[in-house]
Amino acid sequence: MLEKLSEKFTDIVRTIGGKATISEKNVEDAIEQIKLALLDADVNLRVVRRFVNSTLEEARGEKVLRSVDPGQQFIKIVHDKLVALLGDGRADLVLRGPDVTSVILLLGLQGSGKTTTASKLAFMLKGKGRRVLLAACDLVRPAAVEQLRVLGEKIGVDVYLEAGAKDPVKVAAAALAKAKRELYDTLIVDTTGRLEVDEAMMAEIVRVRDAVKPDESLLVADAMTGQSAADIAKAFDDKVGLTGVILSKFDSDARGGAALSLKSVTGKPVKFIGTSERAEGLEPFHPERVAGRILGMGDIVGLVEKAQSVYDAKEAAELERKMSSADFTLADWLEQLQQVKKMGSFKNMLDMIPGLSGQIDEEQIDKAGMKVEEAIIRSMTKKERSNHLIIGPTRRTRIARGSGTSVAEVNRLLKKFEKTRLQMKKMMKNRKQMGDMMAAMQKQGGQPSIGRGGR
Repeated sequence: MLEKLSEKFTDIVRTIGGKATISEKNVEDAIEQIKLALLDADVNLRVVRRFVNSTLEEARGEKVLRSVDPGQQFIKIVHDKLVALLGDGRADLVLRGPDVTSVILLLGLQGSGKTTTASKLAFMLKGKGRRVLLAACDLVRPAAVEQLRVLGEKIGVDVYLEAGAKDPVKVAAAALAKAKRELYDTLIVDTTGRLEVDEAMMAEIVRVRDAVKPDESLLVADAMTGQSAADIAKAFDDKVGLTGVILSKFDSDARGGAALSLKSVTGKPVKFIGTSERAEGLEPFHPERVAGRILGMGDIVGLVEKAQSVYDAKEAAELERKMSSADFTLADWLEQLQQVKKMGSFKNMLDMIPGLSGQIDEEQIDKAGMKVEEAIIRSMTKKERSNHLIIGPTRRTRIARGSGTSVAEVNRLLKKFEKTRLQMKKMMKNRKQMGDMMAAMQKQGGQPSIGRGGR
């Protein structure tokens, strides 16, 4: 995501970040490059002008040019300006308590991913312990009602629908009545979209809004439409009133024009971003983290949160035990490959690691052997996965044939696995020794010299 924009900003950061001294000319040149990068990213022109002028004004000051590390000081200014542009801080949903039904109204043009986003949002809220009801009120697009029904069934969330219904206002009102009667604490209303903003659509949405009185009115906008998304958001806000925006298809957006234009143009925050087609592919929007990724600084916090979402404490403890002993098997390795897949695309995960954004293509990762390794392990018997030492020449030939690989590739995997197992055991042993040492020092009332000014 945001690959093109990040690549350009990373180049600018590298050029000026390492300079021991910088001049006004250096600053002006860097900001000119930033301006071109933002325009190429399809950021709204007025937004670009304001960003460039405020950055230039602050970066020209004595605080930057005469600082100990002017390059880093300049980068901090750019980072802070990007954060402000993206929305300052995290904007969460504002929902009522569990004893009252909160209503979320989803709006958007046809093709923006509104129905899919409705199911993702329902899945997210269900995971937080809320009891969600989806309302199928898109009665114009063919198969929209059926699509929501199938998605709801897939994620285990109830869907209110009326076969052959013609009036979305009546359906929405009936869905709200059901939600209140049957004690659902959240109702998500999927409304009709059209190919473009028109008076008929707006009038219908206003009637639906008035019928359900939503706590949140969220526009679902396609991130890849650039600054057009901001214009669409402004039109909806003027007519209906928005509380925020969800940027769908954010994982496919290489430029970032929508994210960087929305808050300045509409005054409304981006609350969530779509990061994959899967049910869990909706994430909170964190301006500071996105700014870091644009500047090539990564998003380690986001990466850790992804890991925590697929590993519970018990699983992590068991994995640690296996890694520190001789119990880690090929079956465990296969499970780890599956867990990594659950965390999302490898490309997005790499973009979260500082210095790796845009450096490795996802296809290269697949070619590096992860799919091959999975195929080889799946071609083994349970006994072989539990004890790789029994895999002799005959078994290796059979496994190679079954996985569509060669004996050399099977040998390579087994050698890599054995090496990895030894490295894991050594790493865990070193970590334990360090932990024991720290515990002993704390017990004696001492502390390691690091962090105490070298004393």
